[in-house]
Amino acid sequence: MGIKSFQGARRQQGNSAESTPLKVSDYMTRNLITFTPDQTIESVMEALIKNRISGGPVVNENNELIGVISEGDCIKQISESRYYNLPMQDKTIEKHMAKNIETIDGNMNIFDAANKFLNAKRRRFPIVENGKLVGQISQKDVLKAAMELKGQNWWK
Repeated sequence: MGIKSFQGARRQQGNSAESTPLKVSDYMTRNLITFTPDQTIESVMEALIKNRISGGPVVNENNELIGVISEGDCIKQISESRYYNLPMQDKTIEKHMAKNIETIDGNMNIFDAANKFLNAKRRRFPIVENGKLVGQISQKDVLKAAMELKGQNWWK
C-alpha cells in the first residue's frame, strides 16, 4: 500500500527536515464527506453539488473503505438510465462505485505522493490506517504543501 522512496525516508531522518512536515498525513483532509453503499445515486449527486466536490469515499458501518463514487460514475448512470428508459430514483451506488481502490500510506513523503498522482492519473487517494478510512489527499493538497514549502531548496 504505502511505498516510501529512499530519498523520502532519508529526508525524514535528517535534522533540518524534522521541523518541516513532509508526510501525506500532514496535508491530507481528515474531515471527509463519505457515502454508504445503500445511498441512492440522486442523494450522492445532491451531496456532490452541495459540497462542490467531484467524488468521495464509500464506507461501511465500521468506517472501512469499500469504494469510491465520482461524478463520472453518476453521469454514467444518468446516461444508462436515459438510454434504457429506466427510473433512477431507487438505484443505490453499490453497483456503480469503483471498488478496486488504490490507497496511499499517510507516512508517505509528500513529493512521492506527487509522483504517484502523476503516474496513476488520479485526483485523490484515500488514506487507510488499520483498515479504517482516516483521510484523503488530493492534488490540491499537494499544491498547498508545495506553496508552504516553497522556501526550501527544491523550489529554487
